[in-house]
Parts: sequence; C-alpha cells; structure tokens
Amino acid sequence: MSHTLAEKILQAHTDEEISGAGQIVNCRLSLVLANDITAPLAIKSFKAMGAAGVFDRDKVALVCDHFTPNKDIASAEQVKVVREFAREAGVTHYYEGGNVGVEHALLPELGLVGPGDVVIGADSHTCTYGGLGAFATGMGSTDIAGGMALGETWFKVPPTIRVAFEGKLEPFVGAKDLILRLIGRIGVSGALYRALEFCGSVIDDLSIEGRMTMANMAIEAGGKVGLFPADEKTLAYCRAAGRTGDKPLKADAGAVYEQDLTLSISGMSPQVACPHLPENVRGVDELGDLVVDQAVIGSCTNGRIEDLRVAASILKGRKVAKGVRCIVLPATPKIWRQAMDEGLFSIFMDAGAVVGPPTCGPCLGGHMGILAGGERCISTTNRNFRGRMGSLESEVYLASPAVAAASAVTGVITNPAKL
Repeated sequence: MSHTLAEKILQAHTDEEISGAGQIVNCRLSLVLANDITAPLAIKSFKAMGAAGVFDRDKVALVCDHFTPNKDIASAEQVKVVREFAREAGVTHYYEGGNVGVEHALLPELGLVGPGDVVIGADSHTCTYGGLGAFATGMGSTDIAGGMALGETWFKVPPTIRVAFEGKLEPFVGAKDLILRLIGRIGVSGALYRALEFCGSVIDDLSIEGRMTMANMAIEAGGKVGLFPADEKTLAYCRAAGRTGDKPLKADAGAVYEQDLTLSISGMSPQVACPHLPENVRGVDELGDLVVDQAVIGSCTNGRIEDLRVAASILKGRKVAKGVRCIVLPATPKIWRQAMDEGLFSIFMDAGAVVGPPTCGPCLGGHMGILAGGERCISTTNRNFRGRMGSLESEVYLASPAVAAASAVTGVITNPAKL
C-alpha cells in the first residue's frame, strides 16, 4: 500500500505490515536520547527493571545541556548520576563540558541522526530531527529506560496532516515565522498525536537549518512528529556530518492523509507568539510599542549558525537599547567557534550583547537569563508558557532571530524591516 512519510519510516523498522493510522507496531530504534534533567529518572527506572546493560552503547546518547555548566549543587548531582552511568554502561555518546551543545543541534551535526531513523528522546523537542527525515519523538523517562535496555519500543501509527507552504517569503521572514503561522492557525492541540508532513515550494527552498527549526516546534502544535522529505539538500548535510549510505526519502504517491492544509505566505510579515501560548500568534506590526527587558537568541530552535548570522546582520553597527539585556547562546561548540571565527562575536559584543556558552539556559528557566516579575522577553526559543523563563509574572514573546535582534536595538518589539 501507499505510505505517508511517517508510515514509511516506521514500516522500515518493524516486521509487521503497516496498514494505516491507529495501528500499534513495535519498532527497532536507531537512537535513544536523554539529558541531564531526564536521564537520572530514566537511569533509576533502567536499574529498577534489572537491565543488564544498554542494548547498543553506540546508539544511546546522553547530553548534559540543560543546567550546564552546573548552576548549583542539585544540577551537579544530576550530571554526576548521568556521568557515572555513562561510564558504567560504556556509552559512546556522552557529552558535557567543552564538548556539549544543545542536544537537538549537537546530534545532527555529529551525524548521529538522519533520514529514515527512528529516534526517541526524553525531551519533547526530539522532534527536531524530523527536519532530516527522521521519525523522532519525545517520550517519558520510563519509556526511555525501556528503549535503552531493549533497543525497541511501540508506537501507535499517527495519522498525518500534510501542510503545504506556497508563495514567496518577504525579507526578514523565515522558518520560525512559518511554523508560528501554522501553530497560530491550528492551535497547540491542532496536531495532537498527528504527524505533520511539510511540503510545498517554500519548503523545497528552505535550508536544512530552517527545516529543523520548523520540525522542532511540531510539538507546540501537539504533533507526534514533524517530517520533511529527505532530498539532495538533506543528503549533502548528512554527508558533511560524516554519515554515509543515506538515501532520498519521500511519501508514496497515493498515501492517505487525514487532512491537507495549504498556507500562502506571500506578503506575510514576521510572526510573534504572545503570552502565554505558542498559538497566540500575531504579525509583529500588530503589537504596538511593547517594551522589552531582555532578548534571547539561541536554543534548539534558533541557535544555529544561520540564526546567529541573521542576528548579527541586524546588530552590526548598532547598539542594544539601554536597559535591555541581549543574550546570545550559540547552540554547540562548533557553532560557537564558527561564529567567533566569522567575527560575529565582535558584532554582538560591540552592540552590548552577552555571549554565553552552548546551553539551554534561559529557555526552560534554567539559568543565564531568568526573568523577574513584570519583565518582558523577546526570545527565539519555543515555549512561552507562564513562568517558562522565570517569574510567573513575567512574559515571553516568541520570534525569529531577526525580530529578537531588532527588538534588542529599539527596546520594543520591532519589525526588522523598520531598521
């Protein structure tokens, strides 16, 4: 039968014949992932089930990226648990310190994920790898423990919503704006346990980094996965990351979709998700003069080199407004060094921004940018729930690197075209 992209990937990892959405199938796993917050819980469950060892030490990744460099004693103890388990189990892919990066940017650049893979992670934004054509999804720590021990897990085959983006992108409009537009359209539960399969002329032209930005926020629409076909652009990215043997991947002609959506983005302005839900999306010019106290540029959504270049193009020759804290967090050590070598750090620092290490940091209210009561932040991160970045009385507005940088300069949420 003809398969959607989600069905096609799962079919390659199971011995059962997939006949359509809703079917329960057991699938072999390509990679199992956890971080310094979620891994200790998974490790506790792993030991409680009496597992003799991980199913494949090369197919488990433990990335200490959320509270590191360790911000306090509690986070240091969590990382210690993960470090000691990685050593005992002989886990090949353990990252902290100078080799750690934000997990969903780090693993793709290391070539650990790619087209046709099935990946589970104890982090909801594991869906990022769908930008490379992988069926990648977040799970609870107990499920991750089972995955680490067995190398397989079960899925309910998700129905698929196919989303086509057509038209022409305006200046300063990019991948973040596309996914915010979609979430604003269908809501935070509009794709609940669905696969979002992206297509259209705009998607064909999008960079791999842009595709990962969009896949990253599939979960903000409730999606199980966000999937892009693997084309020659994908394969080139994977080859550069050291992968071999990847092949093009796309849905079959005649595949059955639960819904087809087409979004025309011609003339669309940069999009902003207002508090306190990612679905509360408006065009940037609709917001008026909303004063910001902080701008954050980074995270697994928008901390890649392409994002930093956009931010630097806005900040070059300008100054961050008085009273605004602009924090730039490159997502991995490789991106950090590349940004430094390209002179982007000089631009950021001349503008008055703070450049930090690769870390999730303020995205989850961890550290390096916590908001006080009454403060407002414009951020390139992926969630703006109440209290997400600090005080319950603070506000987070989600936007692209261009909007975040422009807003840092003016001190109010700003369309970069106005600069």
